[in-house]
Amino acid sequence: MTPKRGDDVAPPTVGDEWCLRFATNEAAKGWGELGGEAPGNTRRCFEALRSNPVSQADPDRQHRLRGRLATGNLGGREYPQWEYEVTSGGRVRYLVDEPRRIVHLVYASTRHPKDTE
Repeated sequence: MTPKRGDDVAPPTVGDEWCLRFATNEAAKGWGELGGEAPGNTRRCFEALRSNPVSQADPDRQHRLRGRLATGNLGGREYPQWEYEVTSGGRVRYLVDEPRRIVHLVYASTRHPKDTE
């Protein structure tokens, strides 16, 4: 997606940071809602995904999904799917393209996803 006038400016990656991309329009909208509701937590999520999207240092907050949700498909390719808990209900789900160092945000919402209830 090409940025246009009025869009937020995303900081460029520096050094060994990962590139974050929205995989869906819904994820982009949800990210904005998360930032409005919990800006500090959303910023911490952004920084965590930029630095190490597969970190296992805090598994209660950031972890790989299991079972049928363990992988996700994007553009005909399958990727490991992870989740970051932004707030008690807010979540970000993302696919990790390790060779290209890209994190594809597929879900972001202030509400917990229904498929894990």
